[in-house]
Amino acid sequence: MDPAYRVTRLSTTPVKGLALHHPDSIELTSDGALGDRVFFLVDDHGEVQSCTANRGLFGLTAAYDSASRRLAITRGQEVVIEGVAEPGPAVTVDLWGVRTVVADTVADPAWSALFSDLVGKPVRFLHARGSAYDVWPVTLVGTASLDELARHGADGLDARRFRMLVEFSGGDPHVEDSWAGSLLEVGGAVVRAGGPVKRCAATTRDPDSGEVDLQTLRLITSYRGRQESEFGVGAHFGVYGEVVEPGRVSLGDRLTPVGDA
Repeated sequence: MDPAYRVTRLSTTPVKGLALHHPDSIELTSDGALGDRVFFLVDDHGEVQSCTANRGLFGLTAAYDSASRRLAITRGQEVVIEGVAEPGPAVTVDLWGVRTVVADTVADPAWSALFSDLVGKPVRFLHARGSAYDVWPVTLVGTASLDELARHGADGLDARRFRMLVEFSGGDPHVEDSWAGSLLEVGGAVVRAGGPVKRCAATTRDPDSGEVDLQTLRLITSYRGRQESEFGVGAHFGVYGEVVEPGRVSLGDRLTPVGDA
C-alpha cells in the first residue's frame, strides 16, 4: 500500500524573491498558485533579478489585492511603499533561457526606483500576465527529504530556503524523484510530476536575514552527488510539476500518485 502523503505546507509570494506567505489553501491554475509570483524585477539587460544575488530583497513582505490592484511592501511593521500598481508598457522577458513571459511595466516609476535602491542597480518592476515562475508552475518536496538533508549536516534546516510551493509528508527521502512523468492527485487538482529542481545559491541564504550561513549545495551533493537533468548537472532537491487539472489544494489534503500520464 502506498504511504498516505499529505500536504503540510504551502508557500507563495506576490513578488518574486520576497518573503513567503504560508496560506491554508491555494487555487492551483495552469500558471501555478493564483496570485503567486505575479510581480518580478529585471535589470537593464533584461536579466531577472531574484533573491540569489540581492540581499536587499530579504526581510520584505508583499501583500496584493488583484481586484483593486493595490500592492503593499512592508518590512516588519513599516510600510515601505503602498499603492495601486497600474500597468504601463508591455515587455517580453526571457526567464533563465527556459521560457518567456509577457509582462506590464508598473506605470508609477516609484516602484522601480524603490527596488533599484534595494538591489543597488537600475531595475524595472514588472507585473506578469500570468506568473513569473522559473521553469514549471509547481514545485514539490517531501518532509522526509528535508529531514534527510538535516541529518547530513543541516541541523535545524529551515525549509523556506527552498521556496517550494508544496511540501508534503510521508514516504522515503526523495520519493518525489521517482514520480517523474506520473500524475499526482493533490487535493482538488491533478499535477504531472516533472524532473528535479536544480538548486541555486539562494538556498545558502538565511530566509530572514539574507546572510549566507549554510553551504546547502555542498551538503546536498555530499550524499546525493552531482546529478544530471535537463537543466544540467548540479545539486538537485525537490521536483517540478505542471498542472493538468486546476483545483484547490489545502493543508492536510492527500497527495496520491495515480500512474503515468
